[in-house]
Amino acid sequence: MHNTPKPASDKDLEVARRVLAIEADALRDLSESLNGDFCKAIDLIEGLKGRLVVTGMGKSGHIAKKIAATFASTGTPSFFVHPAEASHGDLGMIGRDDAVLALSNSGETPELSDIIAYTRRFNVPLIGMTRRPESSLATQCDYPLILPASPEACPNKQAPTTSTTAMLAFADALAVTLMERRGFSADDFRTFHPGGKLGQRLLRVRDVMHGVNDIPLIGEDALMSEALMTMTGKSFGCVGVVDGKGIMTGIVTDGDLRRHMADNLITMRVGDVMTCGPKATQADILAVEALAVMNDRSITALFVVDDAGKPVGLVHIHDLLRLGVA
Repeated sequence: MHNTPKPASDKDLEVARRVLAIEADALRDLSESLNGDFCKAIDLIEGLKGRLVVTGMGKSGHIAKKIAATFASTGTPSFFVHPAEASHGDLGMIGRDDAVLALSNSGETPELSDIIAYTRRFNVPLIGMTRRPESSLATQCDYPLILPASPEACPNKQAPTTSTTAMLAFADALAVTLMERRGFSADDFRTFHPGGKLGQRLLRVRDVMHGVNDIPLIGEDALMSEALMTMTGKSFGCVGVVDGKGIMTGIVTDGDLRRHMADNLITMRVGDVMTCGPKATQADILAVEALAVMNDRSITALFVVDDAGKPVGLVHIHDLLRLGVA
């Protein structure tokens, strides 16, 4: 017979808040404990010719996998090696130009012994992250990163909770510091995140726009009969207007056609029909910014101009929707 679960209560919320408060206090303690050892580790990782190999056992191993993924996606080549597998051949994955980041709450994880010995034998730099400065890992590594001895958040103070949170946060601090030191940009980030919604939101206008040879353009002095043919042929529902120097001065849209429908439209000059000073964008801005402009102006197409004001492309809302930018 199954016991009927009790509905959640204020007491449960108190437990949850206590856990978060304990872990928040631990992170504040960690922040205050940062010192020159952190800076030495940053210098080492930034100067690596090889990769940062991250390892750990049990819960620390799960955290180590996330840490390796974070480094790899933010400009530091990195991967995870399981310490047990390392003892059965995977030590060969660690090169002379690499460095090892080993995680162990106690600093005495027996499965790490072969990796530690390997780094000592072949002079591979070893960073140790642990809560015990007197532990084997801390004393044998080249770069000890000591976590504050904050209590675990579980009632019996045994289950890895606060300690794993601190490990993850410590590594985040390392990774983000390295990003800023290297000037890791949004373009760099998109290089490592080409898929999914995040990758699409980091696309720039130049990545999605139609090039200058594919967009509808016409001169100010041309007749509207020619402009209508250009609009129809290019199928964007508009035509950009340029002066004698090739600078964009206006746009003719379906709305402009309707406003002049009672006139002898096809014999009029383009310059007499166009909307002057149309909103345009530039190739280097994010595509989501161009989308915001289109939504704000209730338009479906936006010309792209260079610094001199000459059209170099056109971005259409249908392309943004198809690529998942919207």
